[in-house]
Amino acid sequence: MRVGILGAGAIGFGMAAFLNDAGHRPTIWSPSGQRTRTLAGGAPLVATGAIETSFVPRVAADAAEAVADQDVVLLALPGNGHKMAMDAIAPHLQAGQIVVISSHASFGALYLSRLLARRGVSVPIVAWGTTLTTGRQTSDTQVNVNTVRQRIDLATVPAASIDAGHAICTELFGDRFVRRDGLLAIALSNLNPQNHMGIALCNLTRMERGEKWGQGENVTPAVGRLLEALDAERLAVAEAFGVQVRTIFEHFSLSFHVPMASVSAMNQEMHAAGRGGIGPDTLESRYVLEDVPFGLVPTARLASLAGVPARLHESGIAIFGAAYGRDFAGENDLLPAVGLDGLGPEDLKRLATAGYTPDTAV
Repeated sequence: MRVGILGAGAIGFGMAAFLNDAGHRPTIWSPSGQRTRTLAGGAPLVATGAIETSFVPRVAADAAEAVADQDVVLLALPGNGHKMAMDAIAPHLQAGQIVVISSHASFGALYLSRLLARRGVSVPIVAWGTTLTTGRQTSDTQVNVNTVRQRIDLATVPAASIDAGHAICTELFGDRFVRRDGLLAIALSNLNPQNHMGIALCNLTRMERGEKWGQGENVTPAVGRLLEALDAERLAVAEAFGVQVRTIFEHFSLSFHVPMASVSAMNQEMHAAGRGGIGPDTLESRYVLEDVPFGLVPTARLASLAGVPARLHESGIAIFGAAYGRDFAGENDLLPAVGLDGLGPEDLKRLATAGYTPDTAV
């Protein structure tokens, strides 16, 4: 299958390597063009770690080329790039294509649904609760893939497209997808923001000093308890909206192939096996710059809408804002564009199920 990948970072490279090895034809587009300049010159993309491969990918010069003639368009950018990418591809998407968002953030699927409805175009939009791979980009042509996840939560907009979305993802990436009950479940299924908040907050000076430190190694019992408490808040919000989501214990066990135990114990086992990963070595990390505005802020907003306390999430947003001197809630450019203002819980459930139509996408 032909797959246009929007993004040329660690996730985009890992996705391209996986697809190429599975016999598909990935095309990579970097919005800035900087990360694909060497690849465009014919250099091979080299993956190491959980995926070992080397191949020369096709490189798209712009969004139109990234979308043209693709069976699937896969968004693999940080959350702060989602709106920009959706604005770029929406004029070029056509009926018969499928869009996959890996991973979904801040109701972006509804924003894209709104853009397409204004054109009178309808395509299945598949939202993943997390990414297929984890890892780190080591150069403009190399990625080290830390792990390939065994299970990924999935939903579609509109919800009636779930069969098509599940089938296409399974054909591309194998039998690893768990259907969830709509976009609200996916909006509350991405554990990266809460986990990265606890890890970054408790290791902030390491990040600021540029130290090299083991991430799993430093999920100590105290940090593990903080992550578990954050998870309890998220689970309470999901329960209030009547959706089922994976727990943090299931997440670590299934994603990183360790027996279920406390969060700290699972991270220590990952570290002992050499799969604990390396923590961020800069304050300019997606753990904060992406996950706070596009992960913690939407969860806190859903909690407020449901009338559920989320003091840890709200405190994390405030503490990071103070430490960075930034208004992270104001940096989310998706939420104001989605059209959630004035919606109640039931209205939001209906919109998350049906998506926008030409009549409602004003």
